[in-house]
Amino acid sequence: MSKKVVIGLSGGVDSGVAAYLLKQQGYEVHALFMINWKNSSVTLSGDCTWEEDQLVAQMVAKQLDIPLHVVDSSERYLSHVVDYMFNEYEKGRTPNPDVLCNREIKFEIFNRYAQELGADYVATGHYCRRDTVIGEDGKEYSRLLAGSDPNKDQSYFLCQMSQQQLKNVLFPIGDIIKPEVRKIAASINLACAKRKDSQGICFVGKVDLPVFLQQKLKSKEGNIVEMTDDAFVYRLRHDDPQDYRALSKPYVYKEDDGFIIGKHIGAQYYTIGQRKGLNIGGHEKPVYVLATDTDTNTIYIGMGDDHPGLFRKALFIRKDEIHLVRPDMALKQGERKRYLVRIRYRQKLQKAELIMEEEGLYILFDEAQKSITPGQFAAWYQDDELIGSGVIA
Repeated sequence: MSKKVVIGLSGGVDSGVAAYLLKQQGYEVHALFMINWKNSSVTLSGDCTWEEDQLVAQMVAKQLDIPLHVVDSSERYLSHVVDYMFNEYEKGRTPNPDVLCNREIKFEIFNRYAQELGADYVATGHYCRRDTVIGEDGKEYSRLLAGSDPNKDQSYFLCQMSQQQLKNVLFPIGDIIKPEVRKIAASINLACAKRKDSQGICFVGKVDLPVFLQQKLKSKEGNIVEMTDDAFVYRLRHDDPQDYRALSKPYVYKEDDGFIIGKHIGAQYYTIGQRKGLNIGGHEKPVYVLATDTDTNTIYIGMGDDHPGLFRKALFIRKDEIHLVRPDMALKQGERKRYLVRIRYRQKLQKAELIMEEEGLYILFDEAQKSITPGQFAAWYQDDELIGSGVIA
């Protein structure tokens, strides 16, 4: 008797080809389409709505002759992903909804529905891989591995997955490169073959972020302060390059360090490293957000993508914000170990040392990193295995 697999079918080419490959491998395949976001008023024109996604998913399921189940998990998405986003932005932090969506929706609610359907496995169209290994403690652990396509590796988005969530997961396209996935879809004339990859917030799409956030966070005019070179150099720390505690602290600015150059609609709408949406001209080089202060409702900016205020050598993750995909590889207090780290999707892996202290985890990079942003996730790897992650303080 063939094993039953429930695959998340989104209407995109990746999940469509993943479903096809599973069927070719002899599994009894069922598809699950999740309705997570219904408010199209905040999405930019031209983006696909969930109704269109569902229609394409139905067409793909019919072509592959597999049952399609539809569930509405929009309430859970609103409370566990969208509300979290609002709370984080209100605090002046920049969350990553895609990571939360995978943890709370795609591999939590999705797993529950799959179990109700009697699934032996669940599957998705993510570009990553999974296998098992025996840890030093003699127990078996699932490993989350980077996808074979370096341009599409999505392991970072799954950096908050647990061993329980990984246990029965299949990633059918994890060892295939994207052009090959497109080629497979075209060869069998799948309805999703020519659809563009989704962009923007997971299940919401591409949005005008200030408009999206104004659903709950009121706009409030504040000052945009440009840091003068002399004042900035004066305020820059000259720490010991190995003093990870000092280096992990964000730069702190004051309005009298620079000069007011314009107004903004609310510091909570902006993020470190942001370039667009400032509406400031008259500079030889582009200007970037160096810091935001939601207490004083002030944005600090600097000119040039090589501005020193954009770079930091270390970051900190509070103890209660550390998550281990491989709990058997937890660092003990006072222990230090070298890993490869990324602080955003598609960033090239960076060499760094992880240092565990009583208050939490410090990551000291070999080279200063651009736009380290509170609220985002740092994920660390050993070779191509994702070991753990945490929210940047």
